[in-house]
Amino acid sequence: MLPWRYYRNHEAISETQQEALKDKRVLVVGCGGLGGYVVEYLGRLGVGHLVVVDGDVFDDSNLNRQILSSNLNLGKPKVLAAKQRMQAVNPLVEVTAIQGLLDESNALAFMEGCDVVVDALDGIPSRLILQASAAKAGIPMVHGAIAGWCGQVCIIQPGENRLEKIYGNTTTAKGMEETQGNLSFTAALVAGIQAAETVKLLLGMGRPLKGLLYIDLLNGECDEIPLG
Repeated sequence: MLPWRYYRNHEAISETQQEALKDKRVLVVGCGGLGGYVVEYLGRLGVGHLVVVDGDVFDDSNLNRQILSSNLNLGKPKVLAAKQRMQAVNPLVEVTAIQGLLDESNALAFMEGCDVVVDALDGIPSRLILQASAAKAGIPMVHGAIAGWCGQVCIIQPGENRLEKIYGNTTTAKGMEETQGNLSFTAALVAGIQAAETVKLLLGMGRPLKGLLYIDLLNGECDEIPLG
């Protein structure tokens, strides 16, 4: 008998699939605008183990969009907030909180035992490290990024260098969010799509994204762009 808290997941997710989710392990790198929502969605759905990685603490600039931020936890680690939030929302989910920055020396260790990696980072170099490490670990990565009213999501299977196709040869540390800003609803939407794609990968459901899903909320446009 599954916990009653998951009743509303059915019939979209069967009881057998729900049971399978509790044994899945997902790495979420970044607990800010995207990552906070990803943790929220996957945890409420019942993914059994979440590994969350972030070396940052909350400040005032996070309050406009990051679901884990509040006036009460300014200056506190984001991963701690993620763990405490899930203890309050769904204590059946085990959260491993790692306060630190991802780099080439630790990325593979973070992925140990994980089924899917979620890219909720805000820097291009660290994303490239994550992509390379996920390929070495042999697990798919769900990339997401936002800038102003726009967002993008794609799935990167081991061996696919899709971030190079998206970002080209740029040497900048940040993406377009530096000039276009970040909005709350853009973060929530993109994170929701990332969570959905993650669950589809975990359960082998539906049609995973084939290309880059690009969303322009200001103009009401959405397109899946082939990446080759």
